[in-house]
Amino acid sequence: MKTSALRTLKSLLTASLSAGLMLAAAHAQAQSPAQVFRVSAIPDEAPTELQRKFKPLGEYLEKKIGMKVEFTPVTDYSASVEALINKKVDMVWFGGFTFIQAKDRSKNQITPLVQRAEDEKFRSVFITTHKDITKLEDLKGKTLSFGSESSTSGHLMPRSYLLAAKINPDTDLKRIAFSGAHDATVAAVAGGKVDAGALNISVWEKLVGEKKVDPAVVRVFYTTPGYYDYNWSVRTDMNADLKKKLSDAFLSLDAKNPADKAILDLQRASKFIPTKADNYTAIEAAAVNAGLLKK
Repeated sequence: MKTSALRTLKSLLTASLSAGLMLAAAHAQAQSPAQVFRVSAIPDEAPTELQRKFKPLGEYLEKKIGMKVEFTPVTDYSASVEALINKKVDMVWFGGFTFIQAKDRSKNQITPLVQRAEDEKFRSVFITTHKDITKLEDLKGKTLSFGSESSTSGHLMPRSYLLAAKINPDTDLKRIAFSGAHDATVAAVAGGKVDAGALNISVWEKLVGEKKVDPAVVRVFYTTPGYYDYNWSVRTDMNADLKKKLSDAFLSLDAKNPADKAILDLQRASKFIPTKADNYTAIEAAAVNAGLLKK
């Protein structure tokens, strides 16, 4: 074969190979979004803290489901609901009330997968720096901070127990505020911006443990009875195989395994257990009774 013919053949082969590689790259690029599993969470703590807590869990889930896992922060509680319903994310860490809102907004198209064992009997605490506040009734005429308006443990359930104690936060208190997050509630109480605050017991214990708050100065004066709270939720129409892989991944986390324990500790969990929508009927009833959910 003549040299010129060889060169022509080589050029054709090179062009063909380049075209093939370009098509393959374009196809991979087109397919890649479907291979990303997006996760979010209600912003009940600072964004940097949420990212820090999720990183090891995200890496663990990547191995278990065989997909790239990305954490997608949201601006507020309602945004987490809308993100899941509108398929902007695939799984969300909801509080009990946010789950009820998502279930209601989606017409029962949201499924809770797992919860921490601690979420079967979750509790809220009321805190203060004032010596004259020792019970819920002492809050009359005082200022109080909740967390987010859509928070189960930072608003709905504390409001519920106030109402049960014959205290209407909207009329019997001097002023109520919404800090937006549990750690911000503690800061508001410690800084004297409000007389008292309500938040979830898990964040309170974490802040005390990390010595970010002095319990001799800011103290708990009331702890609520237990109720169901947080869970990891997905859309009901999620692929059944993927749903099972996710559930199995969470349920397989074992505190006896050091790597797993590190993940569980960041999630403030002893272990994960299965959950179901029926577990949250009391939360739904409380939300309706408190006027926070219309039926």
